[in-house]
Amino acid sequence: MELFTETATWKTEEHGLIAETARKIFADHLTPKMPAYIKQGYIDREFWKLAGQQGLMGGSIPTEYGGSGGNIGFDAIVLYELAASGNASWTYIVQSIVMHYIIAYGTEAQKQRWIPGLVSGESVAAIAMTEPGCGSDLQSIRSRLVRKGDNYQLNGTKTFITHGTTTDLVIVAAKTDSNERSKDISLIVLETNGATGLHRSQKFEKLGLMGSDTCELSFEDVMIPRENLLGQREGTGFYQMMTQLPWERLALGVVALGSIDYTLAQTIEYVRSRQAFGQRLMDFQNTRFKLAELKTKAEMLRAFVNDCIVKADMGILDTAAASMAKYWGTETQNLVAHECLQLHGGYGYMMETPVARQYADARVQMIYGGANEVMKELICKSIDL
Repeated sequence: MELFTETATWKTEEHGLIAETARKIFADHLTPKMPAYIKQGYIDREFWKLAGQQGLMGGSIPTEYGGSGGNIGFDAIVLYELAASGNASWTYIVQSIVMHYIIAYGTEAQKQRWIPGLVSGESVAAIAMTEPGCGSDLQSIRSRLVRKGDNYQLNGTKTFITHGTTTDLVIVAAKTDSNERSKDISLIVLETNGATGLHRSQKFEKLGLMGSDTCELSFEDVMIPRENLLGQREGTGFYQMMTQLPWERLALGVVALGSIDYTLAQTIEYVRSRQAFGQRLMDFQNTRFKLAELKTKAEMLRAFVNDCIVKADMGILDTAAASMAKYWGTETQNLVAHECLQLHGGYGYMMETPVARQYADARVQMIYGGANEVMKELICKSIDL
């Protein structure tokens, strides 16, 4: 399967080429090593750099910063092919999100300093928004930035930070001075090398995405140059997050679609070969009807995601549509994983079976990027209730 539909207006020949390249790289260099990455709990820099060399991480980044100068569709294709290869533990989605924050709000000096390393894979990025006790409620964060001459002093704690133990560059959301819920939030970039007062916890033991490192970051009087502030003005962070979150949520919908296609393909192969009561599992009407239902949901999601990509490329993807892509996509992903594991029977419960890992990896999709309950609230705001 492919991300784009036959009638997708955003697809070009170049998009098809990057899809082929990504598919080959993941098959040759990621899938064989994923068991080792899962065991160690993070992806080696060797793969990050290979992905950079092959142009997987810079498709939508302007050429003057090392990218290919394409549209957001290039990021979407890489994310889809990654999930469709069964390897969502390489959380490139975070690298993409961070790059787009810096492209959108960074000064020329900031872009020149940080973007080329992120495109090449020399640097690995993280974004630190969530805090213990506030979850999806970003307005309630307590981390503080206080001016100290030419620097900011950062104090606070962030949790569930993807790439937290290995990151070189972290976008941190914190408040500056006042107690405003949203007007006081700022985004600042912390370079972790030599950052005194930065403490990283041990890697969290997670249910899924075990090849991606996640931890807690705490900041104790960490000094960051004032020039690292994104947007050049304090108090613009909440607006920046709300503007960028639609891409993050659409990206999660794209990942969901890739995972769905992979899980269905694995399940179809299994039920064609598995025998029960003297016939193939595929020959049972229940099996065929289940697959028909899941395939229909996948194609509905594919059409909607493609429409959202067009809107994102045009700069008109709104919060409601992005929230629908995230909510519906991840709910469907979890449904597909559940039904396909059931079709595998006892073998589906064994972690060496691909569907088991997809089942475990899918669960967090309904939580991060804004819990699906929050997505429903955002969708409701677009309805004249």
